[in-house]
Amino acid sequence: MTLGIFDRKQLRTFLVLAFFLIPFSFFLSAPASAQSRDYMTAEEVEIIREAQEIDLRVEVIVRMIDRRFKVLNIDVRSPWASKKEKDIWGPLPAGERIELLRDINKLIDKAISDIDNLSERPDAAILPDPEEKKPRTFKEMFPTAVRTLADAAARYKPVVEKELETSTDKETQRIAERILEDLEDITAGAAKLPPPEPKKPKKS
Repeated sequence: MTLGIFDRKQLRTFLVLAFFLIPFSFFLSAPASAQSRDYMTAEEVEIIREAQEIDLRVEVIVRMIDRRFKVLNIDVRSPWASKKEKDIWGPLPAGERIELLRDINKLIDKAISDIDNLSERPDAAILPDPEEKKPRTFKEMFPTAVRTLADAAARYKPVVEKELETSTDKETQRIAERILEDLEDITAGAAKLPPPEPKKPKKS
């Protein structure tokens, strides 16, 4: 089954649909703390509201993910590692290890969903101000977003694989497996893109 630019497994899609369609509230209830937790901080919510162009939005989401790996003391070779946190980002996210891994899983899913939605409805993209001298087009922003996410997936895959191999907690293993599935989908989706156009030489 194909969802936009990323391929998803039919079984996983079925399970997700079943989760929402089967009435299970009478016999299953999640802990209140898990239900009320937001996978973004208040500052991050404001930042992503401002990042409406798809390439900027994906970059913001990737940085959010990197911040959670930082809290977990996992080096993912973040391109922002040497930069000081600006006041706008606020404090680093807090939470138990399993909570931060869930955050990472949800953020990756969000990035995939945002890209998939635009691949199916490119007319819904929010484009830069047309009054700019050289406004960027959807054809420029969309591949950049996909490649930004694919580059991040390449950084995340080894550490998530290690998490899966070394963890003895079943829930942690389950989340790591879901993250790895998403990372594989991202890599496969990026492979569908045409090669980037060569940069035009600067006029002397």
